[in-house]
Amino acid sequence: MLTTKDRVETYKEQIRAFLASNFYIADADALQSETSLLDQGVVDSTGVLEVIGFIEETYGITVEDSELLPENLDSIQGIAQYIISKKN
Repeated sequence: MLTTKDRVETYKEQIRAFLASNFYIADADALQSETSLLDQGVVDSTGVLEVIGFIEETYGITVEDSELLPENLDSIQGIAQYIISKKN
């Protein structure tokens, strides 16, 4: 069974791959896990909806309105941690 750290790393890889295939990112590998996706122009408000759809479909969790917070959805690290918290 994967440790929480391993699961976070796996989720980060999956999230980075999703972002690279759905949004224009010149160098996805250079995108830091803690970097704000909104501030860097990777996603906009419509893109956030796409990210939410990806989370819900891929991980089988529901993103509640009260959870639409920057700390949950504005970085690869934040998204991975959010998924871990919802899956536990």
